[in-house]
Amino acid sequence: MTTYSKYIDIAIALPVYNTFTYRVPENFSSFISIGKRVLVPFGKRKVTGYILGSCEKTSRSEIEIKLILDILDENPLFPSSIVPFFRWISEYYIYPIGEVIKSALPGGLNLYEYAVISITENGKNVLKDNSVPPIQREILSSLESEACRQKNLCKIINKNIPNSLIQIMENLGLIISKRELKGGRTRPKLERHVSLTSSEISAKELSVQKKKIIDALKEEGELSVKKLKKLVPSAPGLIKSLENKGYISIIKKSVYRDPFGESIETDSAHILTKEQEQVISKVANSLNNGFSTFLLAGVTGSGKTEVYMQLAAEAIKKECNVIVLVPEIALISQMERRFRARFGECIAVLHSGLSAGERYDQWMRISSGEATIAIGARSAIFAPFDNIGIIIVDEEHDISYKQESGLRYNARDLAVVRAKLNNCVALIGSATPSIQSYYNVTINKFTELTLKKRIKKRPLPEVTIIDLRKIRDCRGVKKFISSELHEAIKKTLERKEQILLFLNRRGFASSPVCASCGKAIRCKNCDISLTFHKEANAYKCHYCGFTLASTSNCPTCGSAGIKLLGLGTEKIEAAVKSLFPNAKTARMDRDTTTRKGSVLKLLKGLRNRTIDILVGTQMIAKGHDFPNITLVGIICADLSLSLPDFRAGERTFQLLAQVSGRAGRGNVSGRVILQTFNPEHFSILSAKTQDFKTFYNKEIPFRKSLKYPPFSRMVQIKISGNDKEKTRQHALAVGNLCNTLKKNNKSFIKSIEVLGPIEAPLPRIAKQYRWQILLKSLRVRELHSLVHLMMFRNSSNFYKQKVKVVVDMDPFFMM
Repeated sequence: MTTYSKYIDIAIALPVYNTFTYRVPENFSSFISIGKRVLVPFGKRKVTGYILGSCEKTSRSEIEIKLILDILDENPLFPSSIVPFFRWISEYYIYPIGEVIKSALPGGLNLYEYAVISITENGKNVLKDNSVPPIQREILSSLESEACRQKNLCKIINKNIPNSLIQIMENLGLIISKRELKGGRTRPKLERHVSLTSSEISAKELSVQKKKIIDALKEEGELSVKKLKKLVPSAPGLIKSLENKGYISIIKKSVYRDPFGESIETDSAHILTKEQEQVISKVANSLNNGFSTFLLAGVTGSGKTEVYMQLAAEAIKKECNVIVLVPEIALISQMERRFRARFGECIAVLHSGLSAGERYDQWMRISSGEATIAIGARSAIFAPFDNIGIIIVDEEHDISYKQESGLRYNARDLAVVRAKLNNCVALIGSATPSIQSYYNVTINKFTELTLKKRIKKRPLPEVTIIDLRKIRDCRGVKKFISSELHEAIKKTLERKEQILLFLNRRGFASSPVCASCGKAIRCKNCDISLTFHKEANAYKCHYCGFTLASTSNCPTCGSAGIKLLGLGTEKIEAAVKSLFPNAKTARMDRDTTTRKGSVLKLLKGLRNRTIDILVGTQMIAKGHDFPNITLVGIICADLSLSLPDFRAGERTFQLLAQVSGRAGRGNVSGRVILQTFNPEHFSILSAKTQDFKTFYNKEIPFRKSLKYPPFSRMVQIKISGNDKEKTRQHALAVGNLCNTLKKNNKSFIKSIEVLGPIEAPLPRIAKQYRWQILLKSLRVRELHSLVHLMMFRNSSNFYKQKVKVVVDMDPFFMM
């Protein structure tokens, strides 16, 4: 929009569902632009809003429509083309549009106004007299040292302070409430730069160090203070006096915070297989020809990444931008390295591993047009590109694309939506496509592309299934490392090749049990067993973080005899080190990858062959390409099969096929030892041959008969609270509301199925009691209508104080 009316449509960065009309003062009119933030009055405070466009004057009088107070950005943070996308997300996920935009943008940008309470002179005098009620005295005493917000005041005195009491104390002149703007921590990074202002400088007046500074500036023209300091360590203290004499000028310049690591050697396009050529040709012909979605089903090691890079190159030739989504930060590093080697510095990365400042810089590089390719985890789907040519989603089946808090979106689904709204191509790829995506192929929503062979005619790894039931009576290490796996590790090490050992459970012992009373050692905040972590020498809860010292006795009977049953990656690592003491063994799970750079360090160790055996959880199963890994050992393939979730079989197949695919990606063929208690299960057998179609054909009849996705759409209503009975009662009340609204609407009776309310499979996490209701329908419109009725027409019955109610469209996690 190039011209703006007097009125603009603004989304407020607060949990409110509507947009609002504001007036633009004449002196601001030339600075108004879609995508800029503005400071606006909202109720009694000032908040950040986002300009979405101009709008017609409403029926309200001009005086009633409030003026914007300030424009907070010099340049727009997002283009006008992304606004329909934000509106779609808000409507589909039933989430406030201002909060949608806030979730998309780098954190720490927004300003909010808070009431800060301070004590007056009158309040100090009254405090000395001791002439006020106890609660007022506590408040005044707390405010004597420093002013604070009402929320913090409640924490200090550990009591709830009603607004009416604050108002009474203000009226008595004991306290005063002032409004302050806070926030906006994330800004461009500024660095001081020095340049000469005079060519005629008398060297006689200068010290040796100052002369060095002047000589350096004569040679370079302009230098940052940071660089000057390397030449002259005392430079920061000397430049001020040189500026005062008029010899130099000091200015502040924006500096780009580079999140990339080491430099990477350039790379050129690889020779393609016939399958790759066919795939690239078909997708390239669709670029700039409207919306289309392709599902690339390619076996592990078939060269999907090369396909992505060559299609990105085609899009850039046509002056279009590219978004590449990768499920996890560990994979972003690998993908970013390969893209940077091919495309250079036009790459930007967006993910939660960046600092707020780094993320802001990357965002602004995309917004300004400096970067043409954005690579990132799920939040990269919001990259502020205007002219998108292709959106690529790698490992599209991965559950990490689903956000599980705040705005609960699925980035894979949003990739298709954004491609449709931007009239461009969506390419989603996986060796193990999701049931949902392949179903979309069968109903002609997506076009299927296949890569059935690995590059350079490399064979798929040979998979041997070991029945763990035959060795369950063995003791010690032999109980979970079979003789076949032991022998295979030994021979692989002798050939100086690398090994992955996979177990999707971290810690040392997952089921510590009291030897006296037989009770499990459980978390005090959750209905779950603690896991013993040998390295930390403590029992830990993997849900709330609660820890118990390893020396603790049984909480039930007080006995000190606790048996450490169950497996975890720590136990596997310890066993491997005892069996193969000369091998360099490392572990990759959440415990070893919390520090910044730790994931990269482990992956670098694999790449440089300083690691012989890597033990890990599902983090090692996803998309990593290390040619010297020739053996994959799956310690127990059944852990996800027993979960109370209709997707359990699908997740098991995907995980096993993916981790198996890490073997034999170089010149030496690979081998997989798959240990299981369910050797006949179709998920295990399909994973053995990496045969997705066989798995799909076995799984899809179950989904159809039970009307589960992809044959229906679902909404999960999650109810949680710290009072067990109140949470239960409200869950039942919301369930009654669902059923009542269903009975009173003919279209709902036929189309919507209400399951629950029922306690969640994990009934308590972090002291919160949890219930859930599942709504199923063949059409999403009816589900939206029912949820809208509950949230907006019956909000007093749907929401309750101290009980949290969350609506999750297309839920992934049923636990």
